[in-house]
Amino acid sequence: MISLDRFAQDKLAALEARNQRRRLTETAREDGLWVMRGGRRLLSFSCNDYLNLTQHPKVKAAAIAATERWGAGAGASRLVTGNHPLYADLEGRLARLKGTEAACVFGSGYLANAGIIPVLAGPDDLVLIDELSHACLWSGARLARGKVLEFRHNDVGQLEDLLSTHRARHPRVLVATDGVFSMDGDLAPLAQMGALAERYDAWLLADDAHGLGVVGGGRGAVAATGATVPLQMGTLSKAVGAYGGYLCASRAVIELMANRARTLVYSTGLPPGAVAAATAALDLIASEPALVARPLAKARAFTRIAGLPEAQSAIVPVLLGSEEAALAAQQRLEAEGFLVAAIRPPTVPPGTARLRVAFTAAHPDDAVARLADMIGDHNLRGVA
Repeated sequence: MISLDRFAQDKLAALEARNQRRRLTETAREDGLWVMRGGRRLLSFSCNDYLNLTQHPKVKAAAIAATERWGAGAGASRLVTGNHPLYADLEGRLARLKGTEAACVFGSGYLANAGIIPVLAGPDDLVLIDELSHACLWSGARLARGKVLEFRHNDVGQLEDLLSTHRARHPRVLVATDGVFSMDGDLAPLAQMGALAERYDAWLLADDAHGLGVVGGGRGAVAATGATVPLQMGTLSKAVGAYGGYLCASRAVIELMANRARTLVYSTGLPPGAVAAATAALDLIASEPALVARPLAKARAFTRIAGLPEAQSAIVPVLLGSEEAALAAQQRLEAEGFLVAAIRPPTVPPGTARLRVAFTAAHPDDAVARLADMIGDHNLRGVA
């Protein structure tokens, strides 16, 4: 229809004018580090495969064996016939790793948060959420149809003010935050948040998508901060190198999810190969502490050389301000053989466009140092 195409074209033109239009760029990943893009071979610092497990022989072999035995897809929702035998092993390993009674695996991290929060909070309830929380936490909070209030990033004082003011007005209060923030790389003050939540009888949910396998000895941000968090959510698509999302919690909460989480009840189960790959990856995370320590060590070497604040995770933001500056910096690094993606609004707040540098266990030390020199000495932060 002409009106539909005109609507889409007008929206795209507005994005283009703000340097916010995105395009899908074919990118062939070779070995967990190098990619082919636009006919050029680039060393990628833009991937969340922090332990390079997407390419690990044991992970790939597990996926292939499971696919050969159980097939390419699950065939149905987990509550119908899609709950293949591999799930029990994976969920048991996740629960043991996170120190909870049980776990539940979803189709993706986004599906997990979009399903978890509406089960626990409804129209009469309150969700308090860090302003920089991931989009899927915001989606879940809005789908709950209750009152949603944001608090300033990692501001425990404002969180306490909101709890003090609003707790008595709502039968249930959920506090939601990232464990490791995906665009800033910093950790939430989970210990303080957990203590506050307990004092006000609120429930704390931490999205640890970028913490598992990287911080806290591989157990994630909850372990790194020594916190008590009853709802530990995360993904299997970052350091784990496979696909899917999960919630680790009490047995009662996990059983409730299997009954009421719409994104689990009405979604086809994960392919057997993805579940088997994740299980094999968790074995590696549990058995190879030296591997787990490398991404953060390389990120800290980078920040030390570049003169940036010390990295708290495998993610280091290089703030540039404008969309134009971020895109120019990305292009300049590509000319030097690096892929470092420019991140622009609305993914990040206006005026905070940046390069998001992500480190993996296998990044060569000399390449880390060369990239740090370029960002520090060549002052990419001043490109406009």
